[in-house]
Amino acid sequence: MQETAFFQLSATSAILLLVGFYGATFLLSLLIREKNENVDGFIVANSAVGFGLSSASMIATWIWAASFYASATSGFKYGLSGPLHYGFWGALMILFIYPFGKRFRQLAPKAHTLAEILHARHGTSSQMIMAVSNIVGSCISLMVNFTAAGALVSMLSPLSFIQGVLIAGLGVLSYTLWSGFRASVMTDFAQLVAMILAAVIIIPLIFFNAGGPDLLAANLWRLDGEQASFYSTKAILEQGAPYFVAVLAYAIGNQTIAQRLFAVREDLIKPTFLIATIGYGAIVIGLGMLGLLALFTGLEPINGDMNNIIAQMVSQYLPPLGIALFFILVIGSLSSTADSDLAALSAIVMTDVYGKNLAKGRPDPRRMLWWGRATMVIATLLGVIFASLQFDILVMLVFVGALWGAIVFPVIASCYWDRVDNRAFVWSVLLAVLLFSVVRFEWVAIEGVVAVFFEACAAVGGAVVLGLMTFGFFGRRAALAVGALALAIMLPFSIGTLREYIVLLSSLTAYGVSTMVCVALSLRNQERFDFTVLATRVTSFQHEQSAIKGEVVCG
Repeated sequence: MQETAFFQLSATSAILLLVGFYGATFLLSLLIREKNENVDGFIVANSAVGFGLSSASMIATWIWAASFYASATSGFKYGLSGPLHYGFWGALMILFIYPFGKRFRQLAPKAHTLAEILHARHGTSSQMIMAVSNIVGSCISLMVNFTAAGALVSMLSPLSFIQGVLIAGLGVLSYTLWSGFRASVMTDFAQLVAMILAAVIIIPLIFFNAGGPDLLAANLWRLDGEQASFYSTKAILEQGAPYFVAVLAYAIGNQTIAQRLFAVREDLIKPTFLIATIGYGAIVIGLGMLGLLALFTGLEPINGDMNNIIAQMVSQYLPPLGIALFFILVIGSLSSTADSDLAALSAIVMTDVYGKNLAKGRPDPRRMLWWGRATMVIATLLGVIFASLQFDILVMLVFVGALWGAIVFPVIASCYWDRVDNRAFVWSVLLAVLLFSVVRFEWVAIEGVVAVFFEACAAVGGAVVLGLMTFGFFGRRAALAVGALALAIMLPFSIGTLREYIVLLSSLTAYGVSTMVCVALSLRNQERFDFTVLATRVTSFQHEQSAIKGEVVCG
């Protein structure tokens, strides 16, 4: 079919939409601003966030700009099963956090970051591995979201890419700076409501304007055999399995998710994550259907860029008002994740850099707030600069994803197994990241004996993923049984096959190697750790400051 240019809003309309959106979120943040800010409130809202706000914030944070484009691309490329693979596995990973989250909160009810727990469990080196991975990951996420904002603004309005990046950066910073995480959670709720309303209107409108059920019946021939199947092997190996493995790492390794875990009231963890699972899956699968509709219409992405699919569908099948709603939908999704990244970065610097290292465990809350706000300003500046330069960040994203995959088992094991020590944690992560890099960037030819070695490691990794999920919900015995069965099935399948799917092979290698090294070194350790000390080592910063003042008075 002949492609038309993207429909563009007028410059005035685009500016009014952006100013109205960010102005409204800024005014909303003023309602919760406190004259004398509490450090624990700034980082985790005093661990007292209710059910509705927590669920909405989790959904809004999990849905970021890339979710739109990747889900639609999945539907366009893999057909019927594409959106399901993207939305269902992502939703399942939210559910996966719940049982381990309860354990984290049980061990350290006053924690602010996972790295803080690792500092109490192992020491500085393990803590900084976790903290640095989160700093790099959140900075990259911030760049991606600002880049998406610039691309959207330049595509759907006369404004330039740089102008879009600047507006998004300043807008997000304006409402996050003073109230930190509390502002992020509060505005997430409003942004999610806007996203849901926009999606409920946009997706059905595009469907019916494109032809409705008649379109599907008349164009089913456009789907090949794999695209027409809900059980496509190609979709599973190229999309479903790699994404499943990646989001598992994201669930455990990312501070934006951990921060919400530590912020929600402990008795509300289960219902919060159940609702977030359902909400995320429904919205993202719905967005993925736009890519599937594009496939039925015979659409060809402009310049071969899959990221243009949604914008083309919106331009062709929505009236101007619908395009304005879509504009807000994407701006809201990227902003909700960008403010979460700012809050996460400030929490890591305040807690793990200043609180536990520079201040030697005796932080000044007023200085902590200065560190947190300065971090937000610097991170926004760097995000805007790197987004405006439009750097290729794919390699960094892949590397950070591997780092998070490498830490999943050591982090979980550290919170359940008393024999895991700092040496086991550090070496398991470092070796896993190294071997991941060998495979993912093909530093050696993945063939022959080398390929067999990595395929065996990947089979172990696959068994670990399934075993960990089983462990979270059904306990150790069931996990060992499922892991052993999975390994027995996957090992013969993996040999000679996974070398053709480098992304999946490398990701599973990170899981397998980190697990094997961590277990081997831990079994050699004869010391036992007393988990009850974590609650005394990880406390609220306001409590610590009160204790310090008490010591001074008594002295």
